[in-house]
This record gives sequence, structure tokens and C-alpha cells, in this order.
Amino acid sequence: MKVRPLVAIPSDLQTINDQRRYTAEVVPIDAIARITGLIPLIVPALADRLDIPALLTRVDGLMMPGGLSNVHPSLYGRPEVPEKAPFDVQRDATDTTLIHEALKRGVPLLMTCRGFQELNVALGGTLKAEPDDLPECEKHGTPESAKTEDERFKIRQRINVVPGGKLAQILQSDQVAVNSLHSQLIDDLAPGLEVEATAEDGTIEAVSVRDAKGFALGVVFHPEYWVECDSPSRAILNAFGEAVHAYAASRPRPE
Repeated sequence: MKVRPLVAIPSDLQTINDQRRYTAEVVPIDAIARITGLIPLIVPALADRLDIPALLTRVDGLMMPGGLSNVHPSLYGRPEVPEKAPFDVQRDATDTTLIHEALKRGVPLLMTCRGFQELNVALGGTLKAEPDDLPECEKHGTPESAKTEDERFKIRQRINVVPGGKLAQILQSDQVAVNSLHSQLIDDLAPGLEVEATAEDGTIEAVSVRDAKGFALGVVFHPEYWVECDSPSRAILNAFGEAVHAYAASRPRPE
């Protein structure tokens, strides 16, 4: 019997009605299950209490989606700004180790939104907050006028794809429209990352890991949300799924 590959998806740690809970957003998990033929596995944000090497011997891919918090600025040498809360130091610690260990092993990685920011910080880069006084049409963050989830995730920004890059190979286009929602942007690009796409204002929208052993792509937008009706979104998820299937087929299954 053919075994379907597993994709680890890290959780957030939230306090809801005074109860601490490991939570995960439905949309990216459902997209992985429906579109790629992979089995999503939600991983609790246990930080150093999680045996990450043991986990990564059992999974075939790693997806790091968005979340309700920002990466803590202490991880890239900046002071904490209360206005940019909430933070999730448990997820920060868990995901930083997951990124390094997955890259060392060649486990395929797809990082979106917060995951994109985690990748940059984990590899030595920094983030900056988008100015609050920009007109809504120029902001990368969530539109204030949005009343529904479809309006929040509206595909409304054009990005320029770097010719000859890994994202260009996936999309077969030098310009596409995306749905960026996060106001934490790359400031200093981490050593070892390659720019794959930028917005019209020069903001970095997608990166890959230089000399990675396997698929390692980060995008600040959300290809999982419109994956069933948007061709670029589907191409990104399919490319990740193909990389995971290939990785799973290339290695012996753990006992």
C-alpha cells in the first residue's frame, strides 16, 4: 500500500478564555490536504520540549503558515513595541529550530506570511513595521475596510518575479497578483536568502534559500487561500506537493 507523505504544520500557542491552547488556522491545513494529496500534521509549539530531530525523521515536508502574532523583535536585535503585539515566543522557539533542522536534512519547506518572516529572522535577517500612515491602497497589511475573510484575502497587489529564479520557474510569469496581509516586512535580508519577487515599492515578497538541499520557498502572501481558483496560488502549492512526494520517495521509511 502506498503511504501518503506527512507535512508538519507548526501551531500557535494562544490563551482563550483563560485556557492555553495549541491552535492552527484551518485554511492552510485544508489546502494541504485537498490540493497536494499530503497528510497535514499539526505540531504543538513546545519549543525545547519537542524532539525536532525525531519529528523530522517521520515527516516528509514542513509548511509554516501565517498566525495571529508577530515574531518577537528580540530575535533580531530590536526593542519590543507593544503596538506590534501579540507575540508568541513558544512558536518562535519551535519554528526557529524546525527551520534549521529541516534545511540541514533537505526536508522541503514552504513558508507563508509569518513563516516567511520566521525564515528571514532564523537565518540572521531583520524585520521592520510598515508605516501606519500609508493609504490603504499602498499598504501590504490587512485592509482596514475589509469586512469579510474574502475581502481580507483579496488578491490586490502585483509583484515582480525575478527572472530565472525558483519562483519564476514555478509561475512561468514575470508578474502576478497576490494577497499580502502582513505589516511586518523584511528590513535586512538574511545571508543565504535569494530574492524571488518584489512589490512595486521594492518590498521583498518572496525568497528562496540559496544552495538549499531541497525545496525551500518563502512568500509573504497567502497562496493557500485562493488555491482552488487562482492559478499562481495553485502552482506554488503543487510545486511544494511535488517536492514533498519526491522527498518521501527518495528515503527509507522510518520503522
